[in-house]
Amino acid sequence: MAPFARREWPPGFDPAAIRHAAGLVLIFPVETDAHVVLTLRGKNLGRHGGQVALPGGAVDPGETIEEAALREAREEVGVEPAFVEVLGALTPIDIPASGFRLHPIVAVTLQRPLWRPHHAEVAQVLEPSVARLLDPASVQLRTRTQSDRSIDYPAFIVEGAEIWGATAMILSELLSLLGWTGPGAVRPPK
Repeated sequence: MAPFARREWPPGFDPAAIRHAAGLVLIFPVETDAHVVLTLRGKNLGRHGGQVALPGGAVDPGETIEEAALREAREEVGVEPAFVEVLGALTPIDIPASGFRLHPIVAVTLQRPLWRPHHAEVAQVLEPSVARLLDPASVQLRTRTQSDRSIDYPAFIVEGAEIWGATAMILSELLSLLGWTGPGAVRPPK
């Protein structure tokens, strides 16, 4: 689910300058189906404004990745850490556009949270079902222009939202652990 011609760190980039962030991949039930929580970021939030993301943000000094993921989920969408069980981490993803290394933390809760979005950061809370994300029809090949370059990328299209980039890559790793092999029709353009 990575964009084709994925952006890399610029030549000469000092890896010590990478800022660490955590995102919570929270799985919760809606009736009998598993869902995940995502946020549509406010349009005023810099480079990634208006994009779909995990609840998450920068890791504060002295904080673990798990603590940061749980804190950010509480701040952004009102998830109470006391009701969340952390299962483990997925593969960190570098996001050169913003200088972050995003550490996804997978967790579950036994009931659907009562969302309390932080309106300055979250325009909308999304709750796609895992079954919908697993459906090959939910993935489409898209193109966008960014910084005067054309980017081709696969995206999940669910709940009227486009999930691409790091968020799509994280979700695809989670789904692969559930047996998903990805859509065969999505290929890089020639």
